[in-house]
Amino acid sequence: MVNPNHKVSVGIIFGGVSGEHEISLLSARSILAALNPQKYEIIQIYITQEGTWLSGEDMLTKVSQGHLKDSIPVALFADPTRPGVYRLTSFENAGKIDLLKEVDVIFPVLHGTFGEDGTVQGLFEMAGLAYVGAGVVASAVGMDKGIFKDVMRANGLPVVESRIFTRQEIIDHLDKVIENAEEVAPYPLFVKPANLGSSVGVSKCFNRSDLEKGLMDSARYDRRILVERGVEARELEVSVLGNEAPMVSLPGEIIPADEFYSYNAKYHDDRSQLLIPAPLDDDQTETARNLAIQCFKAVDGAGMARVDLLMDRNNGVIYINEINTIPGFTQISMYPKLWEISGISYSELVDRLIDLALERKAERQKTIYCYQREKSTR
Repeated sequence: MVNPNHKVSVGIIFGGVSGEHEISLLSARSILAALNPQKYEIIQIYITQEGTWLSGEDMLTKVSQGHLKDSIPVALFADPTRPGVYRLTSFENAGKIDLLKEVDVIFPVLHGTFGEDGTVQGLFEMAGLAYVGAGVVASAVGMDKGIFKDVMRANGLPVVESRIFTRQEIIDHLDKVIENAEEVAPYPLFVKPANLGSSVGVSKCFNRSDLEKGLMDSARYDRRILVERGVEARELEVSVLGNEAPMVSLPGEIIPADEFYSYNAKYHDDRSQLLIPAPLDDDQTETARNLAIQCFKAVDGAGMARVDLLMDRNNGVIYINEINTIPGFTQISMYPKLWEISGISYSELVDRLIDLALERKAERQKTIYCYQREKSTR
């Protein structure tokens, strides 16, 4: 837990080399507004779309105004003896680093690639830093939709039929890929980049022409492409919070403005509706919540996640669609709104996530990283 007599230093990292860069900025703005300055000392770190790490006073405002000239190049080092954010400077071509700020907790607000996929979590682990959210394994598995579905199947959890294709297969053997994709299920089929969120590059395909276009579009965003059976479904979401003993919110339901919950329906079309809580009976609610818990535990989740479910309108079967280990975190995003209706305010949710990050680090520190030979009893 956070020591009330100590201001916790929190590094908020946002932006990133991702198709979800802009969504990250929106989430970061809400989180920064919720952090109590009496409890936290905050350092803002912005990662440009080219991958440069920058910091400075009120960095998010500088980003929104396009004023990055006064920002400071910074870095984290994979060195637990240097636990902080370092300023990068240069004098006569000789590099120099200075400690800019020690940090107690990193709060990554990085949706998509290089942020939600386990890569940056590996850096935090090597640096010995406490950080909000899932670890390397859960992040990587949750990010790759194909591997995620394989893990769900291995745990006996319900997912729809699907198959993975590579970008190179699509480029070299498009006709064969289309034939194999059509064997997954009858139309409609969904085509998705395996490693991206916010519905970027997702297509609902009703015929072969749609499928060809969808494959080529998705291949722009990833080298692994998922094709799965389209389900006439109600789209449900459940928020998960915790480490070893996670808790789940009431389910919510999305009524998308488009054919499905596309990028446009999520962020630009105000006709999309969020039903919080979802209008489900007790059995359906319990099934959705149980599936979310099982999904979270199957990938070794930590901190937070939003589990997305599909409920077949024809037979009522509920499938796990995906897990988002760094879900959208704006004030109007489903993850915090589900906790609000379940009794946890936005600001309290942020506090709990920071506490969980510190708790997770304390648990990691119990692990011995060198072999200790047992003493002989002879």
